[in-house]
Amino acid sequence: MNTTPTHYDTAPEDRVSNVHKVIYGLGAFVNNLLAAAIGGMAIVLNLGLGMNPALVGLLGALPRLMDALTDPLMGYISDHTRSRWGRRRPYIFAGAIAAGVCFALLWQLPEGKSESYYFWFFLIGSLVFYLGYTIFATPWVALGYELTPDYHERTRLMAVQNFMGQLAYLLSPWFLWFMQDETLFNDLRDGASWLALIIAVAVIVIGVIPAIFLRERYSDIAVAENLEPEIEKISAWASLRHSLADFVQGFIITLKFSPFMKLCLATFMVFNGFMLVASFQFYVIIYYVFGGDQKLGAEYAGWAGTVSAIATFCVILLVSGLATRYGKRRAFFITTGISIFGYALKWFCYSPDYPLLLLVPAPFIAFGLGGLFTLMGSMIADVCDLDELATHERREGMFGSIYWWVVKLGMAAALAAGGFLLNATGFDVALGGDQAANTIFWMRVCDVVVPIIASCIAIWAIFSYPITEAKAHSVRLELEARRGKVE
Repeated sequence: MNTTPTHYDTAPEDRVSNVHKVIYGLGAFVNNLLAAAIGGMAIVLNLGLGMNPALVGLLGALPRLMDALTDPLMGYISDHTRSRWGRRRPYIFAGAIAAGVCFALLWQLPEGKSESYYFWFFLIGSLVFYLGYTIFATPWVALGYELTPDYHERTRLMAVQNFMGQLAYLLSPWFLWFMQDETLFNDLRDGASWLALIIAVAVIVIGVIPAIFLRERYSDIAVAENLEPEIEKISAWASLRHSLADFVQGFIITLKFSPFMKLCLATFMVFNGFMLVASFQFYVIIYYVFGGDQKLGAEYAGWAGTVSAIATFCVILLVSGLATRYGKRRAFFITTGISIFGYALKWFCYSPDYPLLLLVPAPFIAFGLGGLFTLMGSMIADVCDLDELATHERREGMFGSIYWWVVKLGMAAALAAGGFLLNATGFDVALGGDQAANTIFWMRVCDVVVPIIASCIAIWAIFSYPITEAKAHSVRLELEARRGKVE
């Protein structure tokens, strides 16, 4: 039986130059740097300021309630923007600056305040920061979906941007080690304030580059398809009501689009499982493998993160070839299955007697996110074409915003669940390395079992995903014929 799907070569005009792929990938670096930093640095609130882990989890989760509105709204605004600079680029430029400034200010935590003070200071600051983050990230994601119409070039583009984005995860495992360096900083709070300033400068300088050098392929098509001349002739209030109704209608249509929701569910499960581990495994490594030694635990956790990031680079290179040979859906099954094996290895390799073994599961676990964000971005671009065929609209912003809200919701759920799970195991930071044996056991169980279950659900969700290469090619031909671009 031939398992190789129908294959179509990429036309020269559909290719994105390597330089432009890297430039788009710089946006992924900024996006992942902010995501990794806000998650990884949250441990400062517990270990540095003594805040209850459950409250720390809530601080990660509550801003996502605002994102549930602002992300799709930003997607809608971006889809319907008409400017000489395009639909996406002005927001990418302004959003990078806003997100960087707000992130720096968020971590300038005053000294000697109460737990309640720190909670509200960080919550209000987070709401402002995430608004700037949304203004940057949502149009940047949408821009990637429209850089090429080719089925395989989309995967290659997403492979490059994922590769570039992983550079952030090469750095982020060392954040805790850097912040607690006693030769540089007075305490964790002081270390966090300086690290935030460094990250903010990088976000602003690098984040504006895609807005300056990339161009939008579907901007003119979107104007032609979404043009509503009568709106200019009615009152401002009636125009606002029309826009709100149009936004709600588009939001509902997107949520009802079955292929897209399968991708969202799979992403939520894989990413949620990984992020739960990312926030939870620090405690397992510190208090189980190293008996409460924070400095040594942070160092080994940094090495494990570095190994994982390097492995992810290799995975990304493999995924593009797997998707071309076997299709995107089967490539997802392969990569997610390997990551499940990696999570299972943690039970045996996280050992106080052989601490170096904790590096072994990292390359296998890397297949999860390495495959996920290479394949999902490419698959959503295919979904946008199928949606245009049905709705006569280019709605990359709406699809991208809802998809990445699911990603951020997964991160928030992981942060919140991590805090509550940590409390449920009986963990007490005051005990240091003298945690109860039962506490250590349940910490290890959660660290291994939860991401395995989540990954299995993701495989089930993608099992019936319908868009093959042949289907995507057929959709493209119909769209181009309708646009009058086929000779």
